This record gives sequence, C-alpha cells and structure tokens, in this order.
Amino acid sequence: MTLTLLEIVALGLLGAAVLLSLLRLILGPTAPDRVVAADTLAVITTSGLVILAALLGSPLYLDVALIYGTLAFVGVVAIARTIEGNG
Repeated sequence: MTLTLLEIVALGLLGAAVLLSLLRLILGPTAPDRVVAADTLAVITTSGLVILAALLGSPLYLDVALIYGTLAFVGVVAIARTIEGNG
C-alpha cells in the first residue's frame, strides 16, 4: 500500500505537532500549560488513529480513537479540576 501525498503531509504535520506539544509539556512554566499540552497530545493521537483507520481501511481504529478521545477528555477535566481545587 502506498501513501498519497496528502497522507504523507498529514503524518508529517502530526509528527511536528507531537514534537512541539512534547516540548511544551516538558518546558511548560505552569501546570495549566502542561495540561493543555497533554490534551493537545491526546487530540493529536486521536487524529493519528483516524488517519491510520483511513490508511488501512479498518473501522476498528475509529472505535479505538473514539474511546481514546473520550478517556482523554475525562482525564483532562479531572486534572483541571484538581489543579483548580474543586476536585
């Protein structure tokens, strides 16, 4: 199976976004910066799973992406509430 130009560009941009988000996660000066970076990484991972589903033609990856996105959202909300002090 060969990758089209669009898929190569999408994967390259996702890779660059992962690197930038990891940089913010490591160097973030405050805890909210790190939470936003972690949420961004979760969204990028979900996007990668959707692209993988399109590449492989397997709807199973869409189900995994949906569950992963939901769990990531709940986790980020829990962390944000803990940081805010309402947890």
